[in-house]
Amino acid sequence: MNFDLKIERTLDIPVERAWKAWTTPELICEWFCPKPWKVVECEIDLVPGGIFKTIMQSPEGEKHPNLGCFLEIVPLKKIVWTDVLLPGFQPADLPTSGAGLAITCIISFEEREGATFYTAIARHKNDEDRKKHLEMGFHEGWGICADQLVELMKANS
Repeated sequence: MNFDLKIERTLDIPVERAWKAWTTPELICEWFCPKPWKVVECEIDLVPGGIFKTIMQSPEGEKHPNLGCFLEIVPLKKIVWTDVLLPGFQPADLPTSGAGLAITCIISFEEREGATFYTAIARHKNDEDRKKHLEMGFHEGWGICADQLVELMKANS
């Protein structure tokens, strides 16, 4: 059974810039959710078992914490994180995300003629959660975030 949602696109920035955007807390705060939402806090320990924490804030000021840990890090190639486990691979009391979803995300970066072929997969525990994430606007939202990432990294080159 496949409970994944996926976006693929070519980002008009080098892999190193895309990687930096994904691994620098201050940069995550600038692009990681579709505006007018914003990330008001981010903590990253980029090692397997390390923390990946964001606090998203709605336009109305409501905060949505997301806490998980990294499962796999392949520098400049792949980041895998989940909110099913807490830092140190501790089991989480679910749900840990503001959206109420238990997900594992697989982000990959591939160099293609100076650009980045970018794949983002959100893996869900069941079809109900996959459909909920789809209805929340997965493709549109993650696409907007990818555009924001590119815009930010071009402006800061």
